[in-house]
Amino acid sequence: MAEKAVQRETVLSLRETIAQIENRRLPGVVRAAKATDPTGFRRKREEASRNKILPLGVPRLDDVLEGGLPLEGMTEIRNAETRDAGAAAGFVTALAVLCQQRKKEKGHLAPVLWISQALASREAGLPYAPGLKSYGLDIERFLFVSIRTVKDALWVAETALSVPVFAAVVLEIRGNPDCLALSESRRLHVRARAGGVPLLLFRQAGEEEASSAFFRLQIKPASAGEQPLPDGSMLCGSIGHPAFHVLVEKSRAYASADIFLEWNAHDRRFYTIEQSVAPQADGQSANSVDPFSASVGRSSGADSLGRLLAYARAS
Repeated sequence: MAEKAVQRETVLSLRETIAQIENRRLPGVVRAAKATDPTGFRRKREEASRNKILPLGVPRLDDVLEGGLPLEGMTEIRNAETRDAGAAAGFVTALAVLCQQRKKEKGHLAPVLWISQALASREAGLPYAPGLKSYGLDIERFLFVSIRTVKDALWVAETALSVPVFAAVVLEIRGNPDCLALSESRRLHVRARAGGVPLLLFRQAGEEEASSAFFRLQIKPASAGEQPLPDGSMLCGSIGHPAFHVLVEKSRAYASADIFLEWNAHDRRFYTIEQSVAPQADGQSANSVDPFSASVGRSSGADSLGRLLAYARAS
């Protein structure tokens, strides 16, 4: 009898998984099995998962991210070209500020650890302490580590994730190194989930690549508005808040997301802005320069992945 019960539970789990993938209503037998939950394990698991996300305050982006930034596990942020590294670094820093602020609201003064591969620092520069402070980050609780090789950076990241004292861990690497493949990203993701620490994998000038991250966002610079004045008018010729063009490349949502945001350091939050992407003739970008591959340790760049769907685990 026990063996038959296990087999029946396995069949029900497979049916539910197939129904989720096909985006159809669950069969009646599966709905009945889901309804019989006298101990409330499912409700407790759903409530716990809601406490492990950080809403970003942008409904459209939070919907795509299923509530917000995962606080346990890995999220990948990348920029396609080196000239976009500043925008991507600004977006990653804003996420770190939100993670640090959440810890502070809960009564914990947690530091942010930024691990940077030396090659990435040489190409895009180092974080500037006064700039980070004006951006909203508590620089007295900011640790920056420059590592020569990617393997050493991975070792430092795994060690840091095993100590749940950080508000966030940022791992900045250059391109698509062969020592950070799917298996290595899986190990980082598992360490981050076990340690209860958000890991922000910042892939500088990197291409799309299979990874175990919950989500992958591509960041491009966007046109900033003018600086607002106390009376509500705009200061002509000034430069306002940092603006970002966010493309959600990997998520559980089928439709792709193309969102424009600005970061208000005073309010410590994102705001949506209205911009449009001008169509380019013959597939050429607005700045016609030859792109350079940032792959390291590989004979060629990573293959294009196209549109990806990340399905929830069946169990």
